[in-house]
Amino acid sequence: MNDVLASLLTAVAGGVPAVIAVVLSNRSHDKVIDERLKNTNELINERTNNTNDRIQELSARVEKHNNLIERMALVEASAKSAHKRIDDMSSQIKIATRQKENA
Repeated sequence: MNDVLASLLTAVAGGVPAVIAVVLSNRSHDKVIDERLKNTNELINERTNNTNDRIQELSARVEKHNNLIERMALVEASAKSAHKRIDDMSSQIKIATRQKENA
């Protein structure tokens, strides 16, 4: 019975420090991993914010561009109308000039 008790005490004496060492090692490793995750999350958040800022900036530029296109379409329509009126006036002047020459 003494041999069994001695073997058991030897196993416990050798096993308990090993278990304690593993637990402490895992805790230390977990702290390192947690710190890395924290740093990674901060980096991801920073880059996400930068990306969101750039998207908003590009959206504003696109909106300005779209407004310019709409305004240019109005200018082109107005210019087309003005050219038509000028052509009509030119035709009327030619007709009036011919009538004066024929009179």
